[in-house]
Amino acid sequence: MTNSGVCVLILACFAATARSDKLLKATAYWDSTHKAVVLKEGVLDPQGDAYGYYNDTLTSTGWGVLEIRAGYGQTAEPDAITMFMAGYLEGFLTAPQIFDHYTNMYPQLIKKPKMLAPVKRFMAKQDDWSRSQVKRNTTDPLWIHTGLILAQLDGLQAGVTEWAKQQGRTPLSQFAIQFLNAVGDLLDLIPALVPGGTSGFNKYKAPPMGHCSALIKMLPGFENLLFAHSSWYTYAATMRIYKHWDFKLNEPHTATGKLSFSSYPGFLVSLDDFYLLGSGLMMTQTTNNVFNTSLYSYITPASLFSWQRVRLAHALANTGEQWAKTFSRYNSGTYNNQYMVVDVSKVNLGSNLEDGALTVVEQIPGLVEYSDQTQTLRRGYWPSYNVPFHRKIYDQSGYVQMWKKHGDDFSYDLCPRAKIFRRDQSSVSDLNTLKHIMRYNDYKSDPYSQGDPCKSICCRNDLQDQRASPGGCYDTKVTDLHMAQKFAAEAVNGPTTEGGLPVFSWELFNSTSHQGLPPRYNFSFVLMQPQLFSP
Repeated sequence: MTNSGVCVLILACFAATARSDKLLKATAYWDSTHKAVVLKEGVLDPQGDAYGYYNDTLTSTGWGVLEIRAGYGQTAEPDAITMFMAGYLEGFLTAPQIFDHYTNMYPQLIKKPKMLAPVKRFMAKQDDWSRSQVKRNTTDPLWIHTGLILAQLDGLQAGVTEWAKQQGRTPLSQFAIQFLNAVGDLLDLIPALVPGGTSGFNKYKAPPMGHCSALIKMLPGFENLLFAHSSWYTYAATMRIYKHWDFKLNEPHTATGKLSFSSYPGFLVSLDDFYLLGSGLMMTQTTNNVFNTSLYSYITPASLFSWQRVRLAHALANTGEQWAKTFSRYNSGTYNNQYMVVDVSKVNLGSNLEDGALTVVEQIPGLVEYSDQTQTLRRGYWPSYNVPFHRKIYDQSGYVQMWKKHGDDFSYDLCPRAKIFRRDQSSVSDLNTLKHIMRYNDYKSDPYSQGDPCKSICCRNDLQDQRASPGGCYDTKVTDLHMAQKFAAEAVNGPTTEGGLPVFSWELFNSTSHQGLPPRYNFSFVLMQPQLFSP
């Protein structure tokens, strides 16, 4: 479904001043006669085609919370309508945050005007190709679900557009919505399309700041499984929304339509990633660099972006291996990550871990490799810190040359975070100690940090002496096996203050766009759990 076929009817139950309220509720109904959305604000109606709320508590807790259910209405609508309505409601409820987030993220990625045209062309071609494949492959579950994701994307834009019209604002373009969802993919797509003057390994003069730390910890007697992730990127990306989705789909190959995950305004994906799925899978990732830029020749618009393949794997997989195989199809070679997929059904607390409990998946342009790493988890823990594990991925992406040139920062076994995790993971025994290690940064005293605030589990690049910038580790999410089965986790937004580090404030970095963001980040962990649905 595209926006051109949708006219929008609005039945407003709240006055415009209600927008200042912290809690926004709404129900969306599909008018099949007029092919229109009827929206009732201030109402949570389980008989609607989509209903939900957005709790705008970013400035008080560090997180907004969005929860949406779709497909449970009195009238059984096609799956494409269900997904369109879910996207529409999310777009309408979170439109102000989407505008702010786009304002903050655009200059982080499009740093020079010459970058824009090739990115727009590539994304338009990729979108056209994806939609043509959906029309051509009407019996393949992968393409059926691709169509559903695109319907949700179209709904998101339609919902944002309707809000903008009500406010007398210029709506965001289709490109803007695609841009937001492809933020991760653009980290590789932009240098592939617009080379920075030099290529290959020589352009990397120093270790780049990583993108995320993750830890999966099995307690010694298999008493519990702990699962955590800390995001690293620009602090301009701290417009956080924790999302709970419950979408009832009729497509017979669907593994689940229930997801709880950390996310951002306008994103139909986590990006971090940190997911708890109704299929019994848990997923997180950290990003790997592509230093061998000759691999960029594999990148083509005739592919599916990583954000789309993650969603497809979530929708269609019941096991880690199924997740890996689904994700491997039509590899875009963009947003090249190490994904960790835990299959809860294979974790028998106090007893054993069955093979397939942990699947590790890594991608580079032209290759996706995966393996069962349950045996490693049986020995206690799996860490992740922006260095590839699989030898072929490590070699082909150029880490060997970087290690020879720059040293152990590029070693899988001996980079600073590998050593810190190896040293300290034995102290992790519960959620509190898990939080501590994932927020850990004692760069002034820890010998493995060598005085660098980014050579630690939770980087503070804003504390660098000479090259300070507002970036680094800006959140942490933690859960355990018991909580995950209830779609529950705890999350904190903001740079770490562990060990007495100063609270981050935008005062020293006002030149970086941070529209709508908190002026200071001194938040605590918040419990995240859906209110409208249960396991």
